[in-house]
Amino acid sequence: MIGVLGAMLIIVAGTLIGFQQAARFAERPKQLRQLSHALQRLETEIGYGHTPLPEALERTASATPPPISPLLRSAAEGVWRAEGPTFQESWSAAVKLHWRDTAMKTAEMGVLIRLGTTLGISDKEDQMKHLRLALSQLKAEEESARDDQARYEKMWKSLGVLLAVLIVILMV
Repeated sequence: MIGVLGAMLIIVAGTLIGFQQAARFAERPKQLRQLSHALQRLETEIGYGHTPLPEALERTASATPPPISPLLRSAAEGVWRAEGPTFQESWSAAVKLHWRDTAMKTAEMGVLIRLGTTLGISDKEDQMKHLRLALSQLKAEEESARDDQARYEKMWKSLGVLLAVLIVILMV
């Protein structure tokens, strides 16, 4: 009886691990879309609202769901502090701090860090140009993420179950 219970626990654990990995593949395109919408909103705030960058980040964070909103809010908070870091340092630190909470990969992180090097140091038109460039790069990454999702999501679900069954068979 204990052996059957142990086998069932292994199968359930393997299945959950497979589904968790599959969920990361499903979450990545969703988060890339949220990030793109946030950057579009930021572009609107800067370009048409003439909003200062920290305030634009706060407003964008308020309209964006997690895990993107804490990243934006953290970047804005770093700039608001007296004698705080530069925007580039604050942005980079926020991206690195909150990145582990996302399902995105290092390519997207590189896009955001490069964007942070140009925001806040140039005129409105140049910032909007860099935001559009980042958006186009994220759009390409989103297409890649959708391809990965289609390719690997079902595989991970099956692999989790099959590996758990293999472990049970090897234990018997």
